[in-house]
Amino acid sequence: MKKAIAVVAAAGILTTAGGTAAWAAAGDPPPDGTITDVSGDKRNGFTIEHYDGTVRYPPAISKAKAACDDYHNRVNQVRCRTEVIIWYRDLQRMKTSLDYANSR
Repeated sequence: MKKAIAVVAAAGILTTAGGTAAWAAAGDPPPDGTITDVSGDKRNGFTIEHYDGTVRYPPAISKAKAACDDYHNRVNQVRCRTEVIIWYRDLQRMKTSLDYANSR
């Protein structure tokens, strides 16, 4: 279940962030779930702000990795930790991309 949530969250983050610039250029407001800002870091946790005003606070990477220990199978633990590392890497990349786009 955690794996499915992480995959859906990562896919949602990656797909909505890329389209923000296109909607802004067209003059139409983006969908409510569109991510407008990402701040923070993986050690202290991120803050993800959406166009509709909602804010999400994913835990720090250490807490997310610790949650992977709930799996009893070693293969599933390693898979979970790998997904966490990739998800937080992608959050950092999105933060950098949004900072660059907003500076122009």
